[in-house]
Amino acid sequence: MEELNALLEPGMVVSHPDQPDWGQGQVQSNVGGKITVNFREMGKVVIDGRRVVLILHPQG
Repeated sequence: MEELNALLEPGMVVSHPDQPDWGQGQVQSNVGGKITVNFREMGKVVIDGRRVVLILHPQG
C-alpha cells in the first residue's frame, strides 16, 4: 500500500478514494509518508500514506 504512495511527486494529480466530493487534487509534497494535497473542493489536506492509497490520475 505505502509503495504506491511513495511514487507520488509534487504536481501529480490524485483523488482520495473515500472522499470523491473533494474532487481531484495536486500533490504538493510527499515526505515521510505524509502527503500534502491541494484538493479542488477541500483545499490543502495532509494525508497519512500508511492509511490511505490515493488514486493517481493521468495528466494531459
